[in-house]
Amino acid sequence: MNASNQSTIRLPALETAMRLLSAAHTLLALFGLAVAVALVFAATLPETREAMLRQLGTLAAAWEEQAGNVSAGTIQEVRSEASQAHEQRAVTEFIAKRYRVAEDAISGFVASAYRAGGQFKVDPLLILAVMAIESRYNPVAESNMGAKGLMQVIPKFHQDKLLEHGGEPALLDPEVNIQVGAQILREYLGRVGEIETALQMYAGAFDIPNYPYAGKVLAERARLEQAVRVRRSA
Repeated sequence: MNASNQSTIRLPALETAMRLLSAAHTLLALFGLAVAVALVFAATLPETREAMLRQLGTLAAAWEEQAGNVSAGTIQEVRSEASQAHEQRAVTEFIAKRYRVAEDAISGFVASAYRAGGQFKVDPLLILAVMAIESRYNPVAESNMGAKGLMQVIPKFHQDKLLEHGGEPALLDPEVNIQVGAQILREYLGRVGEIETALQMYAGAFDIPNYPYAGKVLAERARLEQAVRVRRSA
């Protein structure tokens, strides 16, 4: 393990320790208040007792929230990032070997697919599978129909999505191409609610019976999923 990886692990650990210390302070404050309540409770008026109980309840709620953040927030987030990094690495190695593309280039495409997947709520492995079938991970691919880039987006059909990126030329930027492609997939998935039909729409084959595009994409995604499972088991 190199120094940068060790730093990545130590910093979340330090953050977790600080959160635990803060939670301990909250617990001590709650304990002190409980002792004070026990000492003066009997001597106070009913109205004062009710106010003290409300204050005690507020601190108890704060403690529960703090404890929840430590156990389910910080630690869970760190594990998720580590798991995703391993997954991306497995996917990168698989694609680079299968399509004979440099890992440095593929790792960037994979990272972009995961970002776009998170942004548009689309499975990043599905995005990568579409890239495989559309362009074999060639960022400057262009078809006779005018489809461009990794996900073979046809600009004339998606001008609205390209405006914020500066128009059609931006499609040769892998990051933009992947974002726009993922956005198109999200739109079609939302419209029909089913992956295979959405993929057929993406290919412009919505009304072509037995067109094999969706099957090819889903088969490629299954290969990527298998690569991830193998890495996890190892």
